[in-house]
Amino acid sequence: MAQEHVQIFDTTLRDGEQVPGCKLDTKSKLIIAERLDVLGVDILEAGFPVSSPGDFNSVVEISKLVKNATVCGLTRAVENDIKVAANALKDAKRPRIHTGIGTSEFHIKYKFNSNKDAIIERAIAAVSYAKSFVKDVEFYAEDAGRTDNEFLARVCEAVIKAGATVLNIPDTTGYCLPEEYGAKIKYLKENVTGIDKAVLSCHCHNDLGLATANSIAGINNGARQIECTINGIGERAGNTSLEEVVMILRQHPYLKLDTKIDSKLLYSTSQMVSDLMGMIVQPNKAIVGTNAFAHSSGIHQDGVIKNRETYEIINPHDVGVTESAIILTARSGRAALAYRAKNIGYELEKLQLDKVYQEFLKLADTQKEITDKDIPTIIKASNIGLI
Repeated sequence: MAQEHVQIFDTTLRDGEQVPGCKLDTKSKLIIAERLDVLGVDILEAGFPVSSPGDFNSVVEISKLVKNATVCGLTRAVENDIKVAANALKDAKRPRIHTGIGTSEFHIKYKFNSNKDAIIERAIAAVSYAKSFVKDVEFYAEDAGRTDNEFLARVCEAVIKAGATVLNIPDTTGYCLPEEYGAKIKYLKENVTGIDKAVLSCHCHNDLGLATANSIAGINNGARQIECTINGIGERAGNTSLEEVVMILRQHPYLKLDTKIDSKLLYSTSQMVSDLMGMIVQPNKAIVGTNAFAHSSGIHQDGVIKNRETYEIINPHDVGVTESAIILTARSGRAALAYRAKNIGYELEKLQLDKVYQEFLKLADTQKEITDKDIPTIIKASNIGLI
């Protein structure tokens, strides 16, 4: 059975940029947009055009630049927002307007001081108006994660009738558990009339560390678009991480789901976004962190040296990392020391290695890491006659 395509909706330049201190100018956005297009994202959310003249201009320029991906602009369920977005997207080869409104009791009562029927009317009006500008209209039900499923289904049914082509079901506050979010998608698939006319989309936040898990639960239950960002950056604790989603599907082919992302560009794209946004990637970040393919425990190092797959489920080359790293620390064993010594030209026999290892431990206990520059000094102090 062929792999079914899951669309990647990248919102690095919109939701990702909402991180405090990560504001980008148009030039930087264009650099990232061009790379995302080459990376293979299906939809690129370029910004929120009505929010500022600068963001409007960025969406205009990105629309001109992008060759392959659909270019999307965010709006509220407000006519002027939609009109401005349509104007910003007019040069896009494949434009999409992303409009919506909050649907949870929290949003209806406290944010809008409104009622359910009025919210549905506003949703229909927004989608209908957006549809007058573009064929491709995505509707977001903000805080869908905390929205009653029955009401959410009513909203979805209404906007499909109004012309929505994509239904975004955001766990805006990162509240849901994976089984809960998956069940919500399943409920919509089974209870919304006309659901076959629209793509269900997962937009999950990481407030409880479950954004990626929830997104995978969503596609396992019928969603076919995941909204995500490079490095998982985004509002508060962040969004679903693009690189995690891509590699989860590659590592689990039995799911029969895949993306068209060129995974060999993941690491360099991560570094590009990190550099331009000034947002450091945590070292233990899955897939693209500096420690993702680094080993410092002696037991692990011995295994990886003998066969990489003993402790690595992903080949580093598949994500654009040159090779696994054997890091020498006080926890490292003889195999790792011999491996690193050999890499710089010192072939140690067993008895020699035993002596060098004792000197190695003395130095390793005094500093965090032993580098290649330290190894000749250690060998010399061992008095084994190589130096």
